[in-house]
This record gives sequence, structure tokens and C-alpha cells, in this order.
Amino acid sequence: MTNSRDNDAPAAAHRLHVTELPSLTGRELGTSKRIRITQEQVNAFAEATGDHQWIHVDPERAKDGPFGTTVAHGYLTLSLTVPLFWDLLEVDDAAQIINYGLNKVRFPAPVPVGSEVSASARVLAVDDVAGGWQLTVALTFNAEGVDRPVCVAEMIMRYLR
Repeated sequence: MTNSRDNDAPAAAHRLHVTELPSLTGRELGTSKRIRITQEQVNAFAEATGDHQWIHVDPERAKDGPFGTTVAHGYLTLSLTVPLFWDLLEVDDAAQIINYGLNKVRFPAPVPVGSEVSASARVLAVDDVAGGWQLTVALTFNAEGVDRPVCVAEMIMRYLR
């Protein structure tokens, strides 16, 4: 994946050059914009993944379920990592950005459909790798009206020169 943001997207909270990445070690990057979760998104995610569990896709049945409404799939929440993280960090001169994976992921609370989700990020480590830097980032996702995180993840990104 190359570093290409939508031309209409606002500038990220932190914008820097690849050589400046080590300065992020231990730093909070802030909290991203919010993205509203719609039933249409949840239904499309169910189609894409084959996960049609009623708690996600049947609003009438979900009214009587444990959350009183449909909730987003945990992996749909996790998939918001890309747009939410891009809102926090932009590296201008990276030749390539690679999503290297995740160390840990948990879904402590459900995301009610109709709520807005944001993410906060803290850079845990910046390690030298062949051709660039590897960032390990702690992400905490929150949803409006939910009193605890809806997802916590440790993401690894590689920024190559």
C-alpha cells in the first residue's frame, strides 16, 4: 500500500518526515475524527464476510436482544483503523507504508449501530528495520454512549524510505 490520502481529507494531527519517526516513541498522537456506524455498513460487512448473525443484521430482533439494537461486528470496528489512524499520522516522504499486522486485539464492548467511533493512539516503539522504521502503536477505540473501549489493539506499521 502506498501513502495516498484522499485529496479532500483534512491534514493529519501529526505530519512529519520518515526520518522523524523515532521521535514519536512514547508519544500520544491524540484522538481521531469520529466515524458514524450505519446499518448499511454493517449489512455490507456481513455480506463481505458471511457473518449474518442477527445481532448485527436484524434490527427488529435485536431490539429484544442484550444491547437493545444491532451492533457492529468487532472486525468492522477494527477495519476503521486505516481511516482513523490516517487522521492522526501522516508521513510525507514514505516511499511505502505497510500494515505489518497486529500483536493484540480485544473487543471489550459492543458498538451500537448509529453511534460514532473514534480512536486514540500512543506510539509504543519505533524500531529500525531494513529500509525504514517499524512503529508499534497502541490503539483505543471508543464509541459515543459506551462507557468503556469498544476495541483495543496493538498495531504494527512499517514506513519505508
